[in-house]
Amino acid sequence: MGQNSPPETPAQPATASYDGIPAPSGEANLIDTDYVIGQDNIKGQFLFALDIHGKVFTISALTVLLFVVLTLALQNHVEPLFSAIRGWITGNLSWFFIGSANIFVLLCLGLIVSPLGKVRLGGKDATADYSYTGWFSMLFAAGMGIGLMFYGVAEPMSHFSAAMDGVSVGADGVRTDWAPLAGAAGDAEAAARLGMAATIFHWGLHPWAIYAIVALALALFSFNKGLPLSMRSIFYPILGERVWGWPGHIIDILAVFATLFGLTTSLGLGAEQAAAGLDQLFGIAATDLSKVLLIIGITGIALLSVLVGLDKGVKRLSELNMGLAILLLLFVIIAGPTLAIITGFFDNLGAYLQYLPALSNPIAREDANFSQGWTAFYWAWWISWSPFVGMFIARVSRGRTVREFLIAVLLVPCLVSVLWMTAFGGTGISQLVGDGFTGVQEAALELKLFAMLAQLPLAQISSFVGIVLVIVFFITSSDSGSLVIDTITAGGKVNAPVPQRVFWVITEGVVAIALLLGGGLVALQAMAVSTGLPFTLVLLVGCISIVKGLMSEPR
Repeated sequence: MGQNSPPETPAQPATASYDGIPAPSGEANLIDTDYVIGQDNIKGQFLFALDIHGKVFTISALTVLLFVVLTLALQNHVEPLFSAIRGWITGNLSWFFIGSANIFVLLCLGLIVSPLGKVRLGGKDATADYSYTGWFSMLFAAGMGIGLMFYGVAEPMSHFSAAMDGVSVGADGVRTDWAPLAGAAGDAEAAARLGMAATIFHWGLHPWAIYAIVALALALFSFNKGLPLSMRSIFYPILGERVWGWPGHIIDILAVFATLFGLTTSLGLGAEQAAAGLDQLFGIAATDLSKVLLIIGITGIALLSVLVGLDKGVKRLSELNMGLAILLLLFVIIAGPTLAIITGFFDNLGAYLQYLPALSNPIAREDANFSQGWTAFYWAWWISWSPFVGMFIARVSRGRTVREFLIAVLLVPCLVSVLWMTAFGGTGISQLVGDGFTGVQEAALELKLFAMLAQLPLAQISSFVGIVLVIVFFITSSDSGSLVIDTITAGGKVNAPVPQRVFWVITEGVVAIALLLGGGLVALQAMAVSTGLPFTLVLLVGCISIVKGLMSEPR
């Protein structure tokens, strides 16, 4: 297998087993030929074929299409419903999301220092399929690229402003507690430190621990145990042969919903920001029509990437995006307050570690709006993304030890996120505090990045690069997401026919359009939270399976 060839998963684990138990056969087999539909040609090959898991694919596809039809038909009436759904879940279950994310972090750190960290994904003699450069590029581009572009300036500025205002009670008796940990009213230095710590908290160890748990479980049970690359395989130590029946079907269907709606939330954010950037740079009005056309155009490019394949498509686009992201980051560091950014990296990292225990506290919070409106939403969003990012990371991580895998997936992206938020958010705060420029603070969320870049040299060029980054992140996320959903609905097969991935790429774009028209960002966020809730339970049970699976492996 070449250094840059995609990892291969057995099409049918005929002799693979978990602790000596043979892989399923017949109806129980996820690779059942009854689910293969096509027309034989004279050489016995399929001219056009679908290779799907009938129940998972059919229920997932029909449910999603029904959701799209109803959302578009009732688009003037569904926004209050979506708003109420998000408000109720984050308002009543924030403790559950925060506590669950803490468990994922502790498990990852525990595995890094434990003897189980010596287990190699793929077996004792497995070698890495990708170089570190290619591995990190695909990992980071699929992980949270659009989010970093959208919130890189917006979130630090929001938390800084809220921390400066502190907690207050209005004349109507309504308490305003958007300030993280009750804020630092009137103290600009302390507010900036707290705001950056709160931002890094949302982009640091916790989200990457969520991704790492799913990726590790999928890699372990697929590469080491020979089970299909599907979410249900994680639960074999607990459910046994029942994973090949309806309990497994339900797990995979939940994974499809979580992946699809978590992904479309990010695609919606990307469309909002790209449209806003085009409006500011070229005067193209950021209307619903322009956003829909943007999604259609980018979905078309993602289709081309699907047809080209993983190595030539996603991998090359990911490396291109990584290069552009590094250039933009270096530009902001050099053109912005360079010394403040360099020193701020270490100061913000220290602030993050200082405030981490308090920010991780799931109960008795003095910042209900912050913990529910920001943290609970983020954790639900990351969890809804976890099947997508986790499966993608698992596919490209064969040959790494568990310790190497977790350090890379958990710590390296966390440090990059700290640097990114320090450079972009720190520059925005510096423009406000040091220069008195209020444009970034007053700009809409999707425009804060461009408002910050407008105060630096070469603003037109850097803003254009920012738009390109958002679009290419959009493409790689759509392409990678279709690969993952197709793998789930194909029963764990990673080389299913291309038409199936084409179907899911188009579906992702259609769902993103439906949600944007049927409630905008509120609808996007509501669906991410709604699908993240049940999947949190799935991941908590999956933690037990990971430990049991690793304990049965030679070290």
